[in-house]
Amino acid sequence: MAWWQSAVTTLGKLVGERAVVDEPVAAPTPLQPIDLTEDARVAQVLDLAVRSGEVLLAAGTSAVDTAAQVQFVAATYGLARCDVDVTYNSIRVSAYRGPTMPPATSMRIVHYRSLDFTRLAAVDKLTRQLRTEAIDPVIALAEISAITHSPHPYNRWVATFAWSGMAASVAVLLGGGALVALVSLLTTAVIYLVNLTLNRFGLPYFFQQVVGGFIAATPAGILYALREPLALDVKPSLVIAAGLTVLLSGLALVGSVQDAITGAPVTGVARFFEVLMLTGGMIAGVALSLRIAAALGAPLPLTVPSQFSTSLTELPVQVVAGAATALFFALACYAERRAVVVAALSGAAGILVLNLGLAMSIGPVVGTAIAATAVGFVGGLLARRALTPPLVIAVSGITPLLPGLSLYRGLYALLNDELLLGISGMMSAFGIGVALAAGVTLGEWGARTVRRPRMLRRTEALRYPFLQRMQNGPGARNLWFRR
Repeated sequence: MAWWQSAVTTLGKLVGERAVVDEPVAAPTPLQPIDLTEDARVAQVLDLAVRSGEVLLAAGTSAVDTAAQVQFVAATYGLARCDVDVTYNSIRVSAYRGPTMPPATSMRIVHYRSLDFTRLAAVDKLTRQLRTEAIDPVIALAEISAITHSPHPYNRWVATFAWSGMAASVAVLLGGGALVALVSLLTTAVIYLVNLTLNRFGLPYFFQQVVGGFIAATPAGILYALREPLALDVKPSLVIAAGLTVLLSGLALVGSVQDAITGAPVTGVARFFEVLMLTGGMIAGVALSLRIAAALGAPLPLTVPSQFSTSLTELPVQVVAGAATALFFALACYAERRAVVVAALSGAAGILVLNLGLAMSIGPVVGTAIAATAVGFVGGLLARRALTPPLVIAVSGITPLLPGLSLYRGLYALLNDELLLGISGMMSAFGIGVALAAGVTLGEWGARTVRRPRMLRRTEALRYPFLQRMQNGPGARNLWFRR
């Protein structure tokens, strides 16, 4: 029974009282409250709050969680009554300072979208320090400025290798062989380097997606045209689907659906429209490549395999490929090493749950929703144990489940005048995407509920420790202790 006791102990560590609540629930007692009559100090605190929220919003965090972050940071320094408005690309905060003083207001525009998970984890760590330490706002501002302006922790070539490895893992996950994996790896490396160059010239991201879709589909047409002279056995649809999955992985689908579910419909619609536009650019690039291939006399075959396999004999390979896909995505987004390991476990869990669900004939959309819920739940439990924001684990974990092949099936059917099949394929891809985002949201909510400490369940509020100076006698050193 030793293994059983070990399992119970491990579970208790994950969900017990020592766990950290995933999001700010109640404002702590200020460790170092500022003077609300000092406009400069109030402005520093509000600047700190909106800049911490900026990092979260740029990384794809939902508007509700971003607003909670801003409110929590402001309340830490005594600005407990704040109205926060988070939209698609802006954060506005207004702090109430009493009936005799005008409110203090600050606003920040988010001009970028960042997939640097190291910065997200660094801001999360800084927020935890604000909960327990008396950090001066000036020092905290300097720290967050250093976080946002610091270079990526890995070299660009590491990111290139990670994106390429992700494409190769997706190709294996979809049933491709060594040749398909190699072609997907090289194609994705070209896509990343070309789009990196185009981004330096300021080309809008929509056109970068068009170029990426075109490059993803071109090698598939060439290989299929040379299959007989070179005696190749290759499925071009798998090469294209692997490239599409890589391009889809950067879209803020989870954040858009979370906004719609959690009460921020305006921001959710804006984010979802961005997802649709970028997906449309990717589809346009693939369609252009397929049309050129058909015009040159090398049309691709009409048969496109299904994205989901119900064979349990392939389960070990798919679980390993799913773990590798999530791991490479986390690495490509500059996640910390401990987060990369947890992301791999999350990706493996998602593929395992999905395949078991499909074996029970529950359907791809429902199966994907259940798998995403498991990813959000398990990732929410493990993320704090690895001191990593749950968003990192959730987005990485659902990457192997993205509907790249389903999207290609629908697109190819539409290009060949099979409207019913094409619309069905597109709606299937859309349903899978929404199921992924909704499942992750539900799983994260469940993780937060399970991990709520008993003290919070009793009082519905957290009592945070604060520091008090203790004198040890004349000439003795001042000591600080928590109570």
